[in-house]
Amino acid sequence: MERRTIGAGGLAVGAVGLGCMPMSWAYTASRRRGEESVRAVHRALDLGSDLLDTADMYGPFTNELLLGRVLRQRRRDAFVATKVGLLVGEQHIVANGRPGYVRRACDASLRRLQTDVIDLYQLHRPDPEVPVEETWGAMADLVRAGKVRALGLCALGARGGRRSGAGLYDATLRRLQRIQQVFPVSAVQAELSVWSPEALQALLPWCEARGVGFLAAMPLGNGFLTGTLTPGEGFEPDDVRARHPRFTAEMMAANQPIVVGLRRIARRHGEGVTPAQVALAWVLAQGRHVIALPGTKRERWAAENAGAAGLRLTARDLAEVARLPAAQGSWD
Repeated sequence: MERRTIGAGGLAVGAVGLGCMPMSWAYTASRRRGEESVRAVHRALDLGSDLLDTADMYGPFTNELLLGRVLRQRRRDAFVATKVGLLVGEQHIVANGRPGYVRRACDASLRRLQTDVIDLYQLHRPDPEVPVEETWGAMADLVRAGKVRALGLCALGARGGRRSGAGLYDATLRRLQRIQQVFPVSAVQAELSVWSPEALQALLPWCEARGVGFLAAMPLGNGFLTGTLTPGEGFEPDDVRARHPRFTAEMMAANQPIVVGLRRIARRHGEGVTPAQVALAWVLAQGRHVIALPGTKRERWAAENAGAAGLRLTARDLAEVARLPAAQGSWD
């Protein structure tokens, strides 16, 4: 698989990684199978999708434990990225960016992942009660201690701004400027997909100008861009899509032309090419520092996603994607 670099340190990873969240969190619980997820991770590593993206809050904790089962055998094959900064309660999630907590959380993640170093430690969300420089400084201390190799910032959770679409990542850019003065940012993780391209306006250019890796979260639009979801089929109550306005039956039907367009491009590239692979190839075409992080818990989809790294879209393909209708329905 094509290799791409993250940060000034030149850390190299496969162009398509593996988002591990669906194995333990946010998506339909009744379809989670631990052994199947372990096989998916092994398959991804076999195919060069070595960036494994997780977080301590996924589960909570169970996602890191699951990955630890694989890393115990294949640590040298993997680039481990996890996150800190969010605590999960019974009915709520709160941020915690206190330096003492960051240090304890890192040690706990290392134990669960069964490794002595985290390749990329990401701040999941800033704590509004703690200056971000203090949190980032504590994370930088972990690099100096040899427990972490590089630091990243997650710029997710900004969906409320989509009513206007303007200045969506302004606060994130200001935060990046502040923490960059404390310790280098190696990667920024944010949503980027055919139906959510907002990061292209300012966030991705900021990363490209500084050699910062861009980890494209939800590149398949929470599964919509795969073309495998049926409008009106519904989701189980624990699935985050059950509460998303874009996943009502009406909005899924209204946005089908996007999937139709991706499927049309896929057919031009030959039998076996899927809309999901076209969607991922589009993400990879947005810049040489972009790494796609499609999430899955199934071996079959991990293999299909990895195959997208070898798909090269033509100028005609890219122009056709640009002409697809904008997605209908907000994320509010």
